[in-house]
Amino acid sequence: MATVDLFAIGNALIDQEFKVSNEFLTQQGLPKGTMHLADGETQANLYQKLQDTQSYKGQASGGSAANTTVAFSALGGTAFYGCRVGNDELGRIYLDGLNEAGITTTTQSISEGVTGTCMVLISPDSERTMQTYLGITAELSDEQIDFEPLKTAKWLYIEGYLSTSDSARVAVKQARELAKAHGVKIALSLSDPAMVQYARQGLVELLDDGVDLLFCNEQEALMFTETDNLDAAIESLKLKNQHIVITQGAKGAVIVDQAHRFHVNGRAVEAVDTNGAGDAFSGAFLYAINAGLSLEAAAQLAILISSEVVAQYGPRLSVDNYAKLFEQFQKAQQECA
Repeated sequence: MATVDLFAIGNALIDQEFKVSNEFLTQQGLPKGTMHLADGETQANLYQKLQDTQSYKGQASGGSAANTTVAFSALGGTAFYGCRVGNDELGRIYLDGLNEAGITTTTQSISEGVTGTCMVLISPDSERTMQTYLGITAELSDEQIDFEPLKTAKWLYIEGYLSTSDSARVAVKQARELAKAHGVKIALSLSDPAMVQYARQGLVELLDDGVDLLFCNEQEALMFTETDNLDAAIESLKLKNQHIVITQGAKGAVIVDQAHRFHVNGRAVEAVDTNGAGDAFSGAFLYAINAGLSLEAAAQLAILISSEVVAQYGPRLSVDNYAKLFEQFQKAQQECA
């Protein structure tokens, strides 16, 4: 029996969210829809400008893989999260938040240093742009990760943002080897166009000889495969990866395996904040296939969950809302049967 269904590794970041104007993004030299790394002083300067001129929307525990793991756990799965936080107030807030969501962590994650933070800037079209100071999570290594639960897990999940860290890539390699040795399936997300553009070699290293399930959006798929159309991108990604899920925003998602390809329509909502939507999609999709649902049903549940994240500020829903949406989904499935 698996001690946890999902073993995830990712950055630990506290999000500070602001609603901003397009002009502000231009003034700060931040291309819309991407993530940018910064040092502590640069981020502190940006934070001051945000407080002085833009609209503060709140604080949330973030990190791409953590958002995915919260969705997975809140829907009913069991999960462990490996990360690195500082021995500070934000680090305690971060781990406590995961534990309250039912996710197992380890005190190995705590080390001397500053917990990472991310300025999440939401423009009028609901797109998120991020500036991240990784803090101590930039030095995530195997020393902060308890690999024991991975040996009996069903899935290993890796976020593409780890591609920028030499030590994190080493930890991921160790996790991949352990997963393969124990028959644990591997899923990975490309995470962000900026990772594909600026940390491509790191992503190639994380992917290694391929994964059982690859998540990406259409822009990331085209950039990573260096192609100009989706058909060519899919054929390239199929060379190493068993299943590929390509999200297309409001249009839905394309699901691919070695023999089939199909599209699942999106769900219309009034978009407020796209931060965390892709993470929620991955978590819901992983939960569904782990629970034995079909790929199509998994995509439908993932679209439902992620669209609700888009319709609010913040990268996650309340834990109760995931369960309510899953109950709504199950009823709709029964009515269609």
